[in-house]
Amino acid sequence: MKYLFVLGRNIELSKAEVFSYFEKAKNPVLESEIDKNGLLIEVANPLENNSVDFFGGVISIGKVLVSGNLNEVLNGIPKGDLYSGTGNKLNYTLWDFSKNYGEILKTLKEKFRNEKLKATLKHLTGNVKMQGGKNFEIPSSKLIDEEYFVFGEEKIYFGKISQRCDYSSLEKRDMKKPVRRESLAISPRVAKILINLSGIKSDEVLLDPFCGVGAILQEALIQKIKVIGIDKDKNAISGARQNLDWFKFDKKDYELINEDSSKAKILEANAIATEPDLGETLKKIPQKKDAQKTLEKFENLIVKIINNFKNKISGRIVFTSPYIRVGKKRVKCDIEKILEKTGLNLIYEIPEFRENQIVGRMIYVLDK
Repeated sequence: MKYLFVLGRNIELSKAEVFSYFEKAKNPVLESEIDKNGLLIEVANPLENNSVDFFGGVISIGKVLVSGNLNEVLNGIPKGDLYSGTGNKLNYTLWDFSKNYGEILKTLKEKFRNEKLKATLKHLTGNVKMQGGKNFEIPSSKLIDEEYFVFGEEKIYFGKISQRCDYSSLEKRDMKKPVRRESLAISPRVAKILINLSGIKSDEVLLDPFCGVGAILQEALIQKIKVIGIDKDKNAISGARQNLDWFKFDKKDYELINEDSSKAKILEANAIATEPDLGETLKKIPQKKDAQKTLEKFENLIVKIINNFKNKISGRIVFTSPYIRVGKKRVKCDIEKILEKTGLNLIYEIPEFRENQIVGRMIYVLDK
């Protein structure tokens, strides 16, 4: 089965998340190709209809309907699968990942005329700034009935978007939960990415040793993953408990521990996904020596945490770390030092930050 994944603003991170997801789902990626923020993949087994809900870095997912050379695609665009609505009016858009966009669009218009549909093309006029600085276009109108896509140069793929990220639902569950901590918050989007990168599966146990008020815990529990949350801040643990109660999660699926994670004990877990303290919120760019102090403090802390838990963890350890702007560049922690002192191996090192953000994230995925 072939699908198009429209990735979010951090292409490298979103791609790693997608591949980690299929690895843990035991649904092998047989082939892949990327163009801008479009990732075309072939997987062994069909996707579930709600697959997009499991991703933090995916905007939408589309299914390939026809593929081949240009003539094969132009002649093979199906009629019945193009429009699932009722009536004779259609607002549509076409995602462009091919030099053959114009020919495909012309054929679409002809098909709609032949089917006596009053079809109106809505251009991709919205913009999202990618982490690398470039912009990519997204639909700006909420009045779009169908989204199609064309991908590829020699071999062309045409299909229809079938799953879209429900951003309003994500925002609702983030903003309306009882306890929030603005300055220390991790978004549901980032939480889901960390969970996918960890490779954790349903009914396994995920440990968050810096759980705060439970953002990662809640996203894991939504995916039927059991969790252990640890935080030395008593108020944070109290807030996490209120939030998990608000979600009405089964209490047997989570454990909250108010202890220092460098000393806390657990029986066992399958993976770690966590965002430790990234240092104080900075309003101006720091001196390099001050940034290095923050990074050294972080390195010493994360080494203690990993060494405390690594023998109880069977799978991956995923954590964020400070990625601090100093002048026109950014500095990161010494991952080689962390690897040497913990005996672990590096799988991924991926930056996650916004242009004007002083303290961004470097995301690390480690295993034994």
